[in-house]
Amino acid sequence: MDDRAAVRLEPHEIAMLRGGPRAAVTVAVVALHLRGAVDSGRPGTLRREPRPEQGDVPPHRHPLEKAVRVGLYRPAGIRELLGRAVVRRALSRMRAELAGAGLLRLVRVSPTRAARRYLADLRRTTPMPRDRAGLAEREILLAVALYGAPALTVLVPAFTGEAGLAGRGGVADEGLFPFGRQDFGRRRADHPHDGTDHAEHAGDGFGGFGGSFDFGGGGGGGSD
Repeated sequence: MDDRAAVRLEPHEIAMLRGGPRAAVTVAVVALHLRGAVDSGRPGTLRREPRPEQGDVPPHRHPLEKAVRVGLYRPAGIRELLGRAVVRRALSRMRAELAGAGLLRLVRVSPTRAARRYLADLRRTTPMPRDRAGLAEREILLAVALYGAPALTVLVPAFTGEAGLAGRGGVADEGLFPFGRQDFGRRRADHPHDGTDHAEHAGDGFGGFGGSFDFGGGGGGGSD
């Protein structure tokens, strides 16, 4: 892999490498929520907001965000959204691009050694935020991409709970603790208000990442 390609990765691609399709779609959902284009609907669901365009600038800034917004032609939970055709196609294109960059194996889909090294380095230089104060949109999305549910419940807690992005209604990181459950336990102790299950299903069909990734860390793994 060309290291120059790695630094150009968007949070959506970083999330795909870390946690698979559901992690990537979660980043897209949070991005649209931060811009007022997606909100929670009935408990555990997402809905598209009738947000007027700001001049010629649409609310999406990434192909997966556009697919998610189109895919919410009617409200859906995160798991149902993953199954909608427009989202599946966007995820398939993303996997192909990551494979072309040498970051993803398409046989028994998993990140390459170069991708694992890149993610480990990125986590070392991007610690888990303790709150949302002063964070720009990209910093929020990067934290969600790297840390999953722990970041969701710190940075967008109300939306996370209402939309079912984490916890029992829409588990965000189940089986995906690539940097070690012990490290996760320490982080959770730092945030006692975080009472969710912190889980994201590894495989949601259509070629999702099945099982835990091994990133060399052992184990399996504000307000709005």
